[in-house]
Parts: sequence; C-alpha cells; structure tokens
Amino acid sequence: MIGQLNHVAIAVPDLEEGIRLYRDVLGAKVTAPQDEPDHGVTVVFVELPNTKIELLYPLGDDSPIKGFLDKNTSGGIHHVCYEVEDILAARDQLIQNGARILGNGEPKIGAHGKPVLFLHPKDFNGTLVELEQV
Repeated sequence: MIGQLNHVAIAVPDLEEGIRLYRDVLGAKVTAPQDEPDHGVTVVFVELPNTKIELLYPLGDDSPIKGFLDKNTSGGIHHVCYEVEDILAARDQLIQNGARILGNGEPKIGAHGKPVLFLHPKDFNGTLVELEQV
C-alpha cells in the first residue's frame, strides 16, 4: 500500500535557526516558509536527492506543534510521511485492519497541495504517520 518516503517532519522551536542549520551548515536547498492555516503550522522543506525534511513551526497558539514543542523544547521528529496512490482506498484498508485515522477521517490538503491523512501514533509503534496521495 505505501510507496516511498515523502518526508520526515521535524518540529523546530526557532524556524529561522532551523533554516540556517540546514541551508548554511549542512548546505541543503531550503524552500521559503509556507503558512498552512488548516494544519496550524508554518513549513519549509529541505530538499534532498532522495526525499525531503519538513521543518514545522507553530502557526498560532492553537497549533498542535506548539503542544509538541511544549513537551519537547529542543524540537524533534514529529512524523513520517509515506506516499500512497489512492488515499481513500488506503484509508479504507487501514480502517478494515484496525488502524485509527485522526480527525474526521476525511483527507485535508497538505503543504504539497495533495490530499493527506494522519494515522494514530499508538497504532504505529509510537510514530505519527502521514499519508499523502501522489
């Protein structure tokens, strides 16, 4: 069902510092910050030859990333994102197999302009999983 790894998301307490580290220290190409109000985050993508790193920063006080950073003040890995061909078919198969979909179960449009869903971390060894339709 899942395809390739699309990205690994890292919550950062200081977006500018995160950008500086990846761009200036590690020498990676980093995209401009992009606000995603439906998800409560500002994101940048670090583009690598075989995948991406997504830096997440809270967009407002209601951001789920704010809560994550309150518990993990230095930041850290927030989720992994895998590609799927058909997000609705993947959702239905996951539900049949007992996996829980976060939210109302309907895909939202993610930072790449494609439908995404999140899977409950307790069902995936403590890892929050995002699925993105390709």
